[in-house]
Amino acid sequence: MNADRLNEILERAKAKRLLVIGDLMLDEFVWGKVGRISPEAPVPVVEVSGESFYPGGAANVARNLCGFISKVAVIGMFGSDRGGGQLCQLLAEQKIDTAASIEDASFATIVKTRIIARNQQIVRVDREQLRSPSPAHVARVVASVRRRLAKTDAIIFEDYGKGFLSPELVRKICDQARDAGKIVTGDPNPDHPIKWKRVMAVTPNRNEAFLAAGLPSSDPVELPIKDKPLLKAGKILLKKWQTKLLLITLGEHGMMLFERGKKPHHIPTKAREVFDVSGAGDTAIALFTLALCCDATAIEAAEIANHASAVVVGKVGTATVTREELVASFQNDGAA
Repeated sequence: MNADRLNEILERAKAKRLLVIGDLMLDEFVWGKVGRISPEAPVPVVEVSGESFYPGGAANVARNLCGFISKVAVIGMFGSDRGGGQLCQLLAEQKIDTAASIEDASFATIVKTRIIARNQQIVRVDREQLRSPSPAHVARVVASVRRRLAKTDAIIFEDYGKGFLSPELVRKICDQARDAGKIVTGDPNPDHPIKWKRVMAVTPNRNEAFLAAGLPSSDPVELPIKDKPLLKAGKILLKKWQTKLLLITLGEHGMMLFERGKKPHHIPTKAREVFDVSGAGDTAIALFTLALCCDATAIEAAEIANHASAVVVGKVGTATVTREELVASFQNDGAA
């Protein structure tokens, strides 16, 4: 893709409005250094130098869209606790609309704490409560989406398997969106089976794709286009989910795009250095969906998602990509 085509797509993006629905989380990073081993157990002692907080899960998908579009909203569930307050404040600072999200005093906001020493993750601590929305919550969310649909260009479902995306919720919203001719995409979780038959595209990673396809895991091969188990998984999932597009992210091997009626297309990774893969999948589905909204072809959308993900994995923490960084990634690729 040349620079003119990329800029054309990104200019169209400015007027788009996207809605992200899924599991909301607060990502906490505890930064420090390791100077000794604990006398109590054979574990490193981290001397803390600082803390950082970022929107995580579905909230991070919305955050990845902020630098590209005019309006982004997120719907999920958070508690009336400190984590919920921090998450809402972070989203408000980035002008992400949370009006349709559900605050539940009996729910504990999901918090993932990562302890980092010298840019290496030492341990992760998860505080989470898996719970599906009540019938009243489902009705409230569906009604909120219905009111917003006319002014929404696309809906992204981000499923971290924490329960918010119940099959009923996804089905009802997909029915509305399909009737309205809206683009809908989903980032699936293999432990939380949802029928994705009403969406345009699904973006699992390799492991998720094999689990969803019911295939045993296998080692990737150097040339993904010759990876027979991967190609089989893609074929099975296109039939199972009946989607138009399937984008399987492959880490250091890039991405594989499956499009109904066409041959699979491999997009090699653009990452030069990998420091942290946290949130890379969030970035991929955010930019892939946005590009599709801007009349990009499936291959163009996958290339944009691939470059965006390459930028993010080169940063430490739950990171995002800016328009300037995305353009620079394409320019550097062209120069190379």
